[in-house]
Amino acid sequence: MMRNSWLLCVLLGTLAWGQAAPSAPAPQPAQAPAANNAMMRTAVIPGDHSESVPADAAVITVDGVCPAHAATTAKTTAAKPAATKSAAAKTPAADCKTVITKAQFEKLASSLSPNVTPQLKKQLAGVLPRLIAMSTEAKKDGMDKTEQYKETLKFVQMQILTNELQQKIQKQAADISDADLEQYYKDHPETFEQYNLDRLFVPRTKQAEPPAKQDDDDKLTDEQKKAKEDADRAKAQENEEAMTKLADELQKRAAAGEDFTKLQKEAFDAAGMKIESPTVNLPNVRRTGLPQGHAAVFDLKPGEVSQVISDSGGHYIYKLNSKTEMPLDQARNEIHSKMQNERMKEKMDKLNGSFKVVTNEEYFGPGGPGQAGPRMPHPRPGMPAGPASHTPPPANPSAQPQTPPAAQAPPAKQD
Repeated sequence: MMRNSWLLCVLLGTLAWGQAAPSAPAPQPAQAPAANNAMMRTAVIPGDHSESVPADAAVITVDGVCPAHAATTAKTTAAKPAATKSAAAKTPAADCKTVITKAQFEKLASSLSPNVTPQLKKQLAGVLPRLIAMSTEAKKDGMDKTEQYKETLKFVQMQILTNELQQKIQKQAADISDADLEQYYKDHPETFEQYNLDRLFVPRTKQAEPPAKQDDDDKLTDEQKKAKEDADRAKAQENEEAMTKLADELQKRAAAGEDFTKLQKEAFDAAGMKIESPTVNLPNVRRTGLPQGHAAVFDLKPGEVSQVISDSGGHYIYKLNSKTEMPLDQARNEIHSKMQNERMKEKMDKLNGSFKVVTNEEYFGPGGPGQAGPRMPHPRPGMPAGPASHTPPPANPSAQPQTPPAAQAPPAKQD
């Protein structure tokens, strides 16, 4: 899901950078991550009574900074007779204050992050007074009239609009009817099949014997070392062939009905792996739960045993115990997520394909700057960061692919 709070991340990062920059020549990068990490916490703060605070109650007061309307009034009165100007001058800036009500604060917070938590509110409240004070001072110096400000503002506006568009696309993509969910479920029955399997794993080779002492190797001549290396290779080849032969024998015994747990223990013993109770059962395996090279297992009938399937990890023998189908109620969230991702990708691909970029290679160098689509460049201190790119979740979030065991290692236990 795209993060809606990237602007708040910018504010928090800006505060940390501003506090670290003035005095010490060495920056203090630890402050920005700390702020961002705190901002991302979603736990509700104990004892939160913010709901009981009236909408017009002051929640932040910044003494010493005049509100924007006061500055406007000052400019207006400056054109009036000297007597009025003199009266206005009697109110020093130190007597000014900017008051932010609950309604004003929450309007700002919700525009930065629609899902505002108490922790986010605290982080924003820590940043806002500093931004108000410093931006007010910058306006006094006319910094909002410079060309640099105007160009930066254009870029920031593009970032904000891009973020808003992505949020709109995400919201539209998430609007999926129950009828569409049910139709997807009917159109992809194999996606929601669940298999109960027994798996027998035969390591590709036997456990290596402890290497000879280095001192003994140092005493060997070059010819003796070569002969030893040839003997080691021959031994390794012999071990691999022995385990391959064992896998074929165990497959026949498994097909004849022998217990997989017993056969698995024999395989490990032959490989020099001492495991008393090896795990062989894999419950509720989905088609995405095994390597592609093992997909033939899903074509077995209940009670059937597969042929030996070999890969770089070793040899595998499967038995299909049963096949069921995940109920629609259990699959609903998964289908919704998948359909939403597909719709978002389709829309973003269409947008990214709606324009072409021609760049001056003499200026940018060979290959040009490349096309990054809607993604934003990495931010510098004080520069707004773009929205986080969206990474679709796995097609089957409820059952992660079960990685086949590596050579010399038992199969991972399936929950």
